[in-house]
Amino acid sequence: MSQAKLDAVPPVDIDPDGKFKYILIEVHTNDGKSKYIVRGYGWAGFHADVYERVAPGIEALGLDCECQGGGRILHNSAEKSILVYGYSLGYGKADHSITVKVLKEQFPDYPKITFSDEGY
Repeated sequence: MSQAKLDAVPPVDIDPDGKFKYILIEVHTNDGKSKYIVRGYGWAGFHADVYERVAPGIEALGLDCECQGGGRILHNSAEKSILVYGYSLGYGKADHSITVKVLKEQFPDYPKITFSDEGY
């Protein structure tokens, strides 16, 4: 049952285009299963705004979650490219390699999904 709850949480929800803040969240079940999810939106003034909007929905499923850090995403759907970079002042830098792995699974037709440890 806990795996079904975990599977109910989409791995990625990001804006279709633009530059925006993102966070990497680890979602946990009570029996120790977990997965990473990526959330990023242009409306967010702060990385915490994203977490505060996302966490209640996850917790309503009976799951726990914690932010593993953040950064920025530059998403160009026309060119099928995503660049992950930067960090969150409040949460620290996410492990961008994990973020890229999750994004590549969600966007298998994108030839260019990369990260850089440069920039804010």
